[in-house]
Amino acid sequence: MPREHIGYFGGTFDPPHIGHLVLASEAAHQFNLSRLYWVLTPEPPHKQEQAITPLGHRLAMLQELIANNPLFEISRLEIDRPGPHYTVDTIRLLAQQQPSAEIFFLIGGDSLRDLPAWRFSSDLVAAVYKIGVMRRPGDFTDLSPLEQTLPGISEKIMFIDTLLQSISSRELRRRIAAGETYRYYLPPSVYNYIEKNNLYRGK
Repeated sequence: MPREHIGYFGGTFDPPHIGHLVLASEAAHQFNLSRLYWVLTPEPPHKQEQAITPLGHRLAMLQELIANNPLFEISRLEIDRPGPHYTVDTIRLLAQQQPSAEIFFLIGGDSLRDLPAWRFSSDLVAAVYKIGVMRRPGDFTDLSPLEQTLPGISEKIMFIDTLLQSISSRELRRRIAAGETYRYYLPPSVYNYIEKNNLYRGK
């Protein structure tokens, strides 16, 4: 009997946007996922110096983002346990909860490039079945440097076929703070939440 395919999509989602939806929906289709877990990270260890929107707001926006897709589910694996939260630990917890499933770890091309610097990155690569990567315009495609650092990773990488786009949460935060247009980079419900709560506009 074929093993269930589940997706793991982690991040701060600050804010979540249509680029996240594109990656998730394409991955769900192309990898035949039966479920996709959005793993919201309360306080990522690598962003200690960065101001992050309170968890309650990010959770509410993420709930709005995924509300209309029955394949999508917010995981509380990091929300409900004390930090620091490292992806390798959360992946292992998910594997314990879903012992018969094959885990597809979803990341962007920038995260793939930085993967060797992640905590226990070789263990992380070993713990997942496949690594689904959505490349941004201009992302690298030469995997040989990664293979030297993380042997065996090339066999696990599967590039996700999408219409290339360069939306990022960082750029959206900058646009909102600067008073620039940003409305159509987000689902209406997320846009309305940001406007209602006056997020990302500084003090």
